[in-house]
Amino acid sequence: MNDMKPDRKPDIKMAKVYDAEDRDESVSIMEPLLIGETSRHRGELTDLAVELAQRAAGLCRGLPEGVLESLSDLVRAMNCYYSNLIEGHDTHLTDIERALKDDYSSDIEKRNLQLEAKAHIAVQKWIDEGGLESGATTVNGLLEIHRRFSELLPPELLWVENPDTGERVNVVPGKMRDRDVRVGRHVPVSPGSVSRFMKRFENVYGGLGKTDAILASASAHHRLLWIHPFLDGNGRVARLMSDAMLSETLNAPRMWSVSRGLARNESAYKSRLMACDMGRRNDLDGRGPLSEEALAEFTRFFLVTCIDQVNFMEGLIIPDRLFNRILLWAEEEIRAGQLPPQSGVVMRDVLYRGELPRGEVARLLGSSPRHARRITSVLLKRGILVSRSTRAPLRLAFPAELASRWLPGLFPEK
Repeated sequence: MNDMKPDRKPDIKMAKVYDAEDRDESVSIMEPLLIGETSRHRGELTDLAVELAQRAAGLCRGLPEGVLESLSDLVRAMNCYYSNLIEGHDTHLTDIERALKDDYSSDIEKRNLQLEAKAHIAVQKWIDEGGLESGATTVNGLLEIHRRFSELLPPELLWVENPDTGERVNVVPGKMRDRDVRVGRHVPVSPGSVSRFMKRFENVYGGLGKTDAILASASAHHRLLWIHPFLDGNGRVARLMSDAMLSETLNAPRMWSVSRGLARNESAYKSRLMACDMGRRNDLDGRGPLSEEALAEFTRFFLVTCIDQVNFMEGLIIPDRLFNRILLWAEEEIRAGQLPPQSGVVMRDVLYRGELPRGEVARLLGSSPRHARRITSVLLKRGILVSRSTRAPLRLAFPAELASRWLPGLFPEK
């Protein structure tokens, strides 16, 4: 937490320090951790899990690898934008893109939010590239997510304040909390018991079958927030964990973001999370101390949100429609004199092939190498094309300023 009043929504209140006291709570008080096979909710939720797996597997068909790579960069920025929005931080996509180029605002508050966004994207990329070797639901994996994210934050974002006393406490990257906290009406387990509850968490959510793992991406999301293992950053860690769980299970390119759906339905997201904190309602509400019905309702909401986001992205990135939007924009820019003639020829080739070796541009255009270099230079400078080096192939980029035109609806208009 911090004192950046325009953006931050406090999510915890600190209580007195108890020297990491363990009050001997039984780990069974957070049951049920899974929607069991005998649950009356299981059939409907299983159908949703199967639908999600099928829809996700069909996403991105027909898109070349180079275009997928560029889209994945944009999706990480999208995931970051909406996850931060849930936390009360509205960092515009263009500011996120600037931060990725080490171009920061002179305003310290905006700069801090840019650094926060850059940290989120760095951790997401690390996860996407297989860095989370121990698994998304392991204690070590979650500590590593928190550590990597927090270590990249500016000092101003690495403390929390007790609103009752004004006491400020540093957040230590990758360290479980050592004091009691209150989250709304929920009082998480004693600080000394956090490690026991997290061990139980790891044992239950590790090594699940495919259907159970998809369902658990929702239930683990809540139970991690219920334990509240860190002094701050639990919401982001939970969303990164659920993303990683789905990536591990669905084994499909992550061209969609559940955070977008959660942010667009933030009140429903948070109200359903709060409902999961409640105790069992009656004899039909499972057998654990916490409500199975509330956990099933959150799981249903979470999976429907995932399916909605997959469907949204599927409609947005149908290859022919996506390419036509991009090439139509290029034609308009050429007519307006903002791009040189034949720019569209280069962009079309990059789109359909995924990448274009620089040495082939002149042949493609039937022009001199000098003319080819001039067109390439303009497209690179505009951020339309990118390349890892001066000799590496060219591939399409998805610049922030063009997101609303090329991928309408992906981000809110500003």
